[in-house]
Amino acid sequence: MASVTSTYARAFADAVFSGHHDPDKTLQEVQAVTELVAGSKELRAVWETPSITAEQKRAVLDAVVARQGISSTVRNFIAVLIDHRRVSFLEPIVRQFELELNQRLGFTEAEITSARELNPADRHTLEAQMERLTGKKMRARYSRDVSILGGAIVKIGSTIYDGSVKGQLERIKQAISI
Repeated sequence: MASVTSTYARAFADAVFSGHHDPDKTLQEVQAVTELVAGSKELRAVWETPSITAEQKRAVLDAVVARQGISSTVRNFIAVLIDHRRVSFLEPIVRQFELELNQRLGFTEAEITSARELNPADRHTLEAQMERLTGKKMRARYSRDVSILGGAIVKIGSTIYDGSVKGQLERIKQAISI
């Protein structure tokens, strides 16, 4: 599956960049289609059923595209997935596409977990600190976890920066027990 997702994601990224399309707008559109497919059992059934012809599936796609105002680039990408019976891989392909775009645009992704909801100023400050630390532009996803008590945990790739109160208490506990 990893090979399938990365192959289609790279090809789609190539099409976006070679066609000089807006990567952020394209990503938003393909994510919207992905959410629509994930939320509609009927749509998934139509696009994944082998007995329904590709032409019929593309007709449904065209109706979705018209209703949602989706670009022809995203429409054609989804049509390729339909034609090659890869719609079931749509979600992981789109996730890999997002990673591919970030890499090509010089961004790194960060998963930031905090004990409380961070306001925009706190988010900006934290992202700026992480950008200085990594030397890369940051795209962050935020989540809340009250069990960390305070502070934040930042995960960038396989590196974890634990600035949480819970993490500090664990480190103190380990230092005392030695």
